[in-house]
Amino acid sequence: MKSLHATQHRLSDPIVQREVLNDGSERLSKLPKFKEKLALTGLNPLKPTSIEIFQVNVGYMCNQTCKHCHVDAGPDRKEIMTRETMQQCLDAIAASNSITTVDLTGGAPEMNPDFRWFVEQIRALGKHVMVRCNLTILTVNAKYRELPEFFAKHKIEVVSSLPYYLQSNTDRQRGDGVFQKSIEALQMLNEVGYGKPNTGLKLNLVYNPTGAFLPAGQDSLKKDFQRALKERHDIIFNDLFAITNLPISRFLDFLVMSDNIDDYMEKLVNAYNPVAADGVMCRNTISIGWEGTVYDCDFNQMLQMTVASPNSKHISNVDWDELQKRSIRVDQHCYGCTAGAGSSCGGSTT
Repeated sequence: MKSLHATQHRLSDPIVQREVLNDGSERLSKLPKFKEKLALTGLNPLKPTSIEIFQVNVGYMCNQTCKHCHVDAGPDRKEIMTRETMQQCLDAIAASNSITTVDLTGGAPEMNPDFRWFVEQIRALGKHVMVRCNLTILTVNAKYRELPEFFAKHKIEVVSSLPYYLQSNTDRQRGDGVFQKSIEALQMLNEVGYGKPNTGLKLNLVYNPTGAFLPAGQDSLKKDFQRALKERHDIIFNDLFAITNLPISRFLDFLVMSDNIDDYMEKLVNAYNPVAADGVMCRNTISIGWEGTVYDCDFNQMLQMTVASPNSKHISNVDWDELQKRSIRVDQHCYGCTAGAGSSCGGSTT
C-alpha cells in the first residue's frame, strides 16, 4: 500500500495527479488550472505589491501532532534553523527598505534553541514581531512558562491556534487534552496584559475548520469566540483569523482517506473570489524555510516550490529588487487562499 505521506506533492505534480485519477478521483482533472482563473480576472501572472512581511519557519519540531497541520510538524521532526541562518535572515531584513513585520512560525517556533536570541535581534532592528504559538507549548515546563513575560517585554504579537471554543472540536483536531492546556495558556497571556485594552499587547486567535469545509464568516466567528471564552473561562483576545485548510500534507491525507478530495477541490474552485485573489498574502509576504531557502509563501514552502528568482533562492544572497519584480508561483492548492472571503496567515482577505 502506498504511503499517504507521498500525497504531499499530489496537487503540483501532473504525474502524481494522474495516479490519483486512476484511484478514482476523475473529476479532479476537470478542474480549471488556477492560472486560468487568475487570467480571467487579470491577475496572471501574479505579482508582488510590496514585500512588507518576512515570514520565517525556524523549524518543524513541535510538541503536538495536529491533524490539519500543513507543515507535518511534530516531536520527531529534527529540521531546525541554525543561528548562522538566522543571522543571514537578520542581514537580509536590515538590507530591505520595505519590511515592517517579521512573522515567526514552525512547528512550535519557541522550541528552536535560539528563538529568544532571534526575537531580541529582530526587535533591535526596530521590526514588529509576530509569533505563531500553539499555546500548549507555554504549559510544558518552567522554561516555556516564562514565555508570556518574554513576549510582553518585547511587545510581540501572539497569534494563537485555537480551532474552536469547545473542548470536543479542539481535541479532535489537535489531540486529547489540548483544549484545557490552551485555555490555561490563554489565561497566562491575559495575566501579563495580552488582549487587554491600552496594553499594546495583541493576542489573536486562529480558527481552522475541523473538516472538509470552508470557514464561516470571520466576524461572526470572532463574536462567538469572544462571548464563549469570556463567559466560560474569563478570557479576552483582540482578533480572530479564520484560515482555510489547504490540500497539503496531513490535511490532504485526510481528504484522500475520507474520499473528500474531489468534493473539497470543487468547493474551493467554485468559491473562487477575484477580490480575495487580489489580496492574497504572497503579494506582500516572503517566506523563509528553516534552511534559508526563499519561497513565495508558507504553503509553497511545504511543496518545495522555491521563488522564481534565480539570484534569490537563498536568504544569504537575496536580491530585494529582483524579488519585487518576480512572478509568484501558483498551483492548484492556491484555490484555498482565494475561496470565499479568502484566506491568509492574517485570516480573511476581503
